[in-house]
Amino acid sequence: MNDFPNDFQDVAKSGDAIKPLSSKNLMENFAWARLQVDPTLLIDATSMGFAAKKLAIPAVPSGGTFVLGSVNGTMTWIATEEC
Repeated sequence: MNDFPNDFQDVAKSGDAIKPLSSKNLMENFAWARLQVDPTLLIDATSMGFAAKKLAIPAVPSGGTFVLGSVNGTMTWIATEEC
């Protein structure tokens, strides 16, 4: 899955003079897509065949209504009343 607004590889391969690949476009898109998070909450992963990081959160419960919160410094899903 490609969550970037542009696929940099497709732009570079197209050779389209109207849409040249620029360092400014790259930086804007990487800044747009960058997740700012405590590094202790990241684990190594891959995305589209490239090295990436994944946010380490507990698995989402299969039923009920929950919010993601912290209990004694540990991220956990907390059951809530249904709306």
